[in-house]
Amino acid sequence: MTPQDSIKIAPATLDEVADIAPLFDMYRAFYGQQPALQAAVDFITKRLVNFESVIFLARENSVAVGFTQLYPTFSSVSMEPVWILNDLFVLPDHRRKGIARYLMRAAAEHARHDNARRLVLSTAHTNTVAQALYESEGWQLDECFRTYVMPLTDPKA
Repeated sequence: MTPQDSIKIAPATLDEVADIAPLFDMYRAFYGQQPALQAAVDFITKRLVNFESVIFLARENSVAVGFTQLYPTFSSVSMEPVWILNDLFVLPDHRRKGIARYLMRAAAEHARHDNARRLVLSTAHTNTVAQALYESEGWQLDECFRTYVMPLTDPKA
């Protein structure tokens, strides 16, 4: 499946921070965070300036409607790169058009191009809609490892 002519997926640039930040702020709100648009601008800018993440931006008819953000890491066991698909968001009015799927495929292509060992993500146990999408794209539920978290700051963050 390729994006429709009206939908374009491309790596984001610093010039697009003003388009990404409101989407990022809405993504955070989905997870119960208070709106913080300027903090979102600052966060996204810092990630891009320092080459700490890769963001793919989805546009429909030139309007920013979704994004995914990837963070690099490594596997010590395989001694190869690994990418974390940390954020995936599409505006509610633009869902069910394949945009999240296109973003995930762009992320996978980026990881393959980097010769990464794997692409990983986490989602809430209750996010069954997203889980169905991931599984339809060939993602596999990890049944070998259990994830633990040690909160070091506000547990709502």
